[in-house]
Amino acid sequence: MDVALTTACVPDDDKLDYWNKALNRVLVPQAVTPRRPEPLTGRITSRRLGYLRVSTIEADAQRMSRTRRHTSQAGGEFVTVGLQTSGRGALAQDGRTATLDPGALVVYDTTRPYTLEQPEPFHMHLFQVPHRVLAVPETVSHRITATTLAPEEVMAGIVTPFLTALAATAARCSPSVGEQLAGTVRDLLTTLISEQVARHEPADRGGAAGAMALRVHDYVNQNLADPDLSPQTIATHHHISVRYLHKLFESEGTSISRWIQQRRLEECSRELAPRGRTSPTVSSVAQRWGFVNPAHFSRAFRAAYGMSPREWRNATLSTASSPDMA
Repeated sequence: MDVALTTACVPDDDKLDYWNKALNRVLVPQAVTPRRPEPLTGRITSRRLGYLRVSTIEADAQRMSRTRRHTSQAGGEFVTVGLQTSGRGALAQDGRTATLDPGALVVYDTTRPYTLEQPEPFHMHLFQVPHRVLAVPETVSHRITATTLAPEEVMAGIVTPFLTALAATAARCSPSVGEQLAGTVRDLLTTLISEQVARHEPADRGGAAGAMALRVHDYVNQNLADPDLSPQTIATHHHISVRYLHKLFESEGTSISRWIQQRRLEECSRELAPRGRTSPTVSSVAQRWGFVNPAHFSRAFRAAYGMSPREWRNATLSTASSPDMA
């Protein structure tokens, strides 16, 4: 659902507390520090498109800090793209600081501490993609956070107009269109990160491995529906050995096969959630996402979500009209 929170009608003495809670509820837990003595004013609007959250902030000068205390809390695991549209700011993460002029893009990872400094009134769009969907290895995200993508750069020149239009029209997107657009943003972000890794560390072995890992993640996301998707077919497509493929996933604490199943189950759970008067059958959803054995699908789904696919559908139906924000 759409979310719109503003300090406009909040008493001056309560504005900062209200704004802190608003950003914590819509984005991720963090702490806000005003940069001026006057009562802080701000407005945030947000809409969920499938697994993507699109938010726009217009507010007074402030510092937004996500500390280790915040990152230790459950949830809040996103790769976020910020698009600064007015004001000049800076984002610090992983030992780097990116200067944010109007039109600049920046990527940051909410699983690690960061500071977003806005020393003057600003306007900014934020696009949050869950870690589980993008599946960017930590060794890769460490390389590309807090690096400014100026409007004149090739990928920024492609991505910025699209994200600007998406932020302006997100509220008018139907659920089905929103889910497709979420996939488009995921693909663009994967390409953007791959380009950044290659550009900043073209001769580094770790950078090459990170770029390969991103290509593998992107390939898997594009081919989840193929029941023949396997470590062997993935390795063959990328001209690498199966052994090297498994090594790429060691740092992520999972295996390529487990991650494929996890992504398939996530897509199934999303599609099984009611979206209108008619919904696809459980078996058709399972087949569409590469599960050829109904019994195996049911067991895997129950192991992941604690209930059967049909129970999941009924549970989401009962909460479909409940707002995700108070």
